[in-house]
Amino acid sequence: MANYRINPRERRTTPKDYVIQRGDTLTKLAARFGTTVDKLARDNNIANRDLIFTGASLKVGYSGKDTFEPSGSRQGFRPGGRRPTGGGEDVGGPTGAGPSNASTGMRRLAESARRAAMGMGGYNSQGLCATGVSRAIRNAYGIGVSGNGNQIDNNLPRDKFRQVNMSLEEALKIPGLVLTWEKTSTRLGSIYGHTAITMGDGHTTASDFIERNTTNNGRSGFKVFMPIN
Repeated sequence: MANYRINPRERRTTPKDYVIQRGDTLTKLAARFGTTVDKLARDNNIANRDLIFTGASLKVGYSGKDTFEPSGSRQGFRPGGRRPTGGGEDVGGPTGAGPSNASTGMRRLAESARRAAMGMGGYNSQGLCATGVSRAIRNAYGIGVSGNGNQIDNNLPRDKFRQVNMSLEEALKIPGLVLTWEKTSTRLGSIYGHTAITMGDGHTTASDFIERNTTNNGRSGFKVFMPIN
């Protein structure tokens, strides 16, 4: 069967194949086409529902009462028209940029962050998280970003990074995301916050040191930023 790019404004009554676009997730597509993640996964023999690939063909409407009617809510907004907490884009779960198909820039940023951390504190914090993250961004993208841990989010250039709404658990699975916290439980962290870059292995981040078990414990004001390219 030939692939078709589906216009979300069109209602189709017969099954078609949808070409997966960058940033798509099963959660987003299920909401868009009025179906469920379970049906999409079953119809397409998807074992890992958090991992789909840009350019692959996805069968929609092949079983049950699936339709091509888009959901009523606008992409990037929660029902009711409100933006997600923190003003970021609601990506509805893990994005298409997973460990296996993250962009080259995201992988480059993750590797740059690892090198910066190993060149600074290794596996021991030096209290210079923003310095490590800024160094990684400069080495990966050639741009300077100033500010401490709870300021760097406001200084990330919006033509290079976009805020996304996802949990820490989801973010840690994707390499090259910039994480920020407004406050942590330490004395300096309560003033300056914390920032780090994900390694994509589900638990590790890097800043001025490698944090092998990154959690939200004792931290608040969590935000996630994804490189656009």
